[in-house]
Amino acid sequence: MLKTRVVTALVLLVLFLAALFWLPSPAWAVFAGALVLPAAWEWGKLIKLRSMACGLYVVLVAAACASLFGLAQGNAAIGPRAAQLAAYLGASLFWIIVVPLWLWRSWLPRSRWLATLTGLVVLVPTWLALVELRNLGPGLLLLLMSVAWISDTAAYFAGRRFGRRKLAESISPGKTWEGVAGAVLAVSLYAALWSLAWHAYFPQVFQSMHFGALGMLLFLWLLTAIGVYGDLFESALKRRAGVKDSGALLPGHGGVLDRIDALTAVLPVAALVYLL
Repeated sequence: MLKTRVVTALVLLVLFLAALFWLPSPAWAVFAGALVLPAAWEWGKLIKLRSMACGLYVVLVAAACASLFGLAQGNAAIGPRAAQLAAYLGASLFWIIVVPLWLWRSWLPRSRWLATLTGLVVLVPTWLALVELRNLGPGLLLLLMSVAWISDTAAYFAGRRFGRRKLAESISPGKTWEGVAGAVLAVSLYAALWSLAWHAYFPQVFQSMHFGALGMLLFLWLLTAIGVYGDLFESALKRRAGVKDSGALLPGHGGVLDRIDALTAVLPVAALVYLL
C-alpha cells in the first residue's frame, strides 16, 4: 500500500508540475477542471445523490466554472472583478465563519439542496483560484499550494510521533493538537525560507498586498488554520456518509476530494487576500 501511495503521488506531482509550468492558460483551465470535476462527482456521492444526479451535478459545476471563465475573459472592467470577489468572499466567509460553527455544533447540511449548494461554494471558487492565481504566476500558485501540502505532511508525522490530545475525535480520531502544532511550526519555517531564499521574488509577489515578513507569516498561519478546517469538514462528510475515502480514483490515496480538501479552503482565501 505504501509503495502504491508513493508511486501515485510521484506520478501526480510530475503531471501537475508539467501542466502548471508548460500549459497555456486555456489548457490549464481545462486541467484544473480535470481536478475539480471528479471531486464534484465524489461530493455528489458523499451527499447521497444517485448516479444520474451526480452526473448532472458535475455538469452544473462545469457550467458554473465555464461561466466564470467566460466572464473573466470579457471586456467589462467591473463585471469580472465583481464576480471574482463575490466568489472568493462567499467561499472565505464559508470557511472562516460557517464551517467552524458547523463543526463546533456537530452539524452538517441535511437538505440535499443545501448540501448541493455547499458543494458549489466549495468547488467552483477553488477552480477559479487555480486558474487566476496561476495566471498571476505558476510559482505563486505552487508556493501557496505548498502551504497546504507542508501543513498536512507535518501534521501527519508530528501527530504520529507526539500526538496525545485529540483535535476532533468525533470527526477524525487520528488528528491531534500536537499535529496542528507541528503543522504551524513547519509552515513557520517555510515562511522563513520563503522570505530569505526567495528574497528577490518575495516583494514582487506580495508588494500589492503590502506584506512584510510578519504579515506574510500571519497570512500563512491563516491559510494553515483554514486548511485544517477544510480537512476536518471533508472528514465529517465522509463520517456521515459512512465511507473511509471520498472515492477510489487515485490508487493508495482514495479520491480526488481526499487530496484537495485543504486546498478547497486555502486557495479561495489566498485569492481573495491577493485581490484585496
